Amino acid sequence: MRPPGSPIVLALDTPDLDEARAWAAAAGSAIGLVKVGLELFSAYGPAAVRALRADGHRVMLDLKLHDIPATVSRAVASLDPLGAELLTVHAAGGSAMLQAALAATTGASRIAAVTVLTSLDGDDLTAVGLGQPDAATERLARLALDAGCRALVCSPLEVARVRALAGPDVTIVCPGVRPVAPGPARPGAVPAGTGVDDQARVATPGEALAAGADLLVVGRPITRAADPAAAAGAISAEALAGRGGAR
Repeated sequence: MRPPGSPIVLALDTPDLDEARAWAAAAGSAIGLVKVGLELFSAYGPAAVRALRADGHRVMLDLKLHDIPATVSRAVASLDPLGAELLTVHAAGGSAMLQAALAATTGASRIAAVTVLTSLDGDDLTAVGLGQPDAATERLARLALDAGCRALVCSPLEVARVRALAGPDVTIVCPGVRPVAPGPARPGAVPAGTGVDDQARVATPGEALAAGADLLVVGRPITRAADPAAAAGAISAEALAGRGGAR
């Protein structure tokens, strides 16, 4: 995957395609990719990806596919021609499902295996039988790598462990990224009350890149900002400034 100029993946979490396109346009060159998730894809389907690509954006299609191998294979084969650069599947679907997803793509889309959702904390994971976040993430990352996946999605709190496991050539995507609290004069200040929203395991952009992330998924701190381009630029700069400890 060709590295984008910015590590920021703008999450277009809205069921309104016009709003999504406006957000992406407002953020401009301060973002590297846009993320089409369940909200937007449920409302517009493949047309959302086509529209954003026609606008000149690189797309991450975040559907977190998780089903029997044959169903996921057919879904990936249907989605692959859309040209999204990343297409997410759940690592918890197992090795056979992951291999079926990989076999169904022509290479237009890189399959990115999601390990553990950033909205879950240790108590949540224990309740569903996965154990603690670090061990569960590492176990699922190893399974995905062994199946042949060359892109992984994990919390920034586990990214250092995943990077050590995956090596330098695997693309690691981190949601659960929130900028440091802005001062009153900071350009692109994140709106008051944005906080961590429904994320449970978060880190700052600089921390995530320094730990080994390649791409950072950020939504509301940019889309809710008065000046999305300034907010995206400030978050990207914050991330790159903290990259001193990264690869």
